[in-house]
Amino acid sequence: MRGARWVNRPEGSNWGDFGPDDRLGRINLLTPERVRAAAAEVIDGVRHCLSLPLTLPGGSELNPNRRPPVLRPTRRPGEVNFNFEMRRIQDGRTDVLSDDLAVLHLQYSTQWDSLAHAGALFDADGDGIPEPVYYNGYRAGVDVLGPEELTDSGFADLDERTTSSGGPLGIEHLARAGAQGRGVLIDLRHHLGDERTPVGYDLLAEIMAADGVEVGEGDLVCLHTGFGQRLVDMGGDPDPEVLHGACAALDGRDERLKRWITETGLAALIADNYAVEQLPARPADPPAPALPLHEHCLFKLGVHLGELWYLTPLAADLRARGRSRFLLTAPPLHLPGAVGSPANPIATL
Repeated sequence: MRGARWVNRPEGSNWGDFGPDDRLGRINLLTPERVRAAAAEVIDGVRHCLSLPLTLPGGSELNPNRRPPVLRPTRRPGEVNFNFEMRRIQDGRTDVLSDDLAVLHLQYSTQWDSLAHAGALFDADGDGIPEPVYYNGYRAGVDVLGPEELTDSGFADLDERTTSSGGPLGIEHLARAGAQGRGVLIDLRHHLGDERTPVGYDLLAEIMAADGVEVGEGDLVCLHTGFGQRLVDMGGDPDPEVLHGACAALDGRDERLKRWITETGLAALIADNYAVEQLPARPADPPAPALPLHEHCLFKLGVHLGELWYLTPLAADLRARGRSRFLLTAPPLHLPGAVGSPANPIATL
């Protein structure tokens, strides 16, 4: 098999299976039939918002590369455009208007990772030299673009120029496709508590069997670890020492776990913690990815990852009702070129 941009495809990947120019990965499995089946999970009409306030976790100690949102007023010429009395422009106007802007790190809080978020060094050309590529062979520097100058990154020298783009793998493709389907919750916290526990396939299968959880093709799988609730309880002042040792996380080095992700055909993998997988990952002999589950999902399979969702109230409600399935509606921002996006997911039971 040969693709439009590659001679070799990674072992165990699905590059080309959804077409030579595919940009959606497993979201292609959210067919109209599966969306109709997901809608049938709505029985009581109860809704849960699965987004943290976008001001959480709080601060930058958990991730120094990402900072909380900043809100500021816009300007009218020579004026602050907030609590602005329109009579200052024209006598007799009674309007008072406010308008604002946000400086937003798109993956600071509840988020989707696009397929341009994590690639790998891989010999897609077949010339024996690994090159930086992303899902379906899209190329760093050709399709996924970023600046070379430090001043064109970060916000210290912020101006109105856009300097990076996920190109064909930007988050807008997920936004246009409609991130809606059957959500399935796996309640790790109920069985494992709040201590840091690596979860491989065997433990995951045991928990799913105990709760009667089944995962099928096209499902949007949500992992409740309790980490998001910890952030809420800390009220914007997170304790890194506590959080770095808290709550369950998937063991990205577990090969059987990765095979399960492949074989189930799940469309997206979502958790209420950082990264979905355990960080740091278990040691591995080089060459090896630092984020093995990111490589497997985003790079090989085109499985979008959702991180830092707020799942605890949903998990409690589902358990009380003896359910694990629901309708999940979770669009990202329709922001062309972004490699991640805040989300405001809604679960409907």
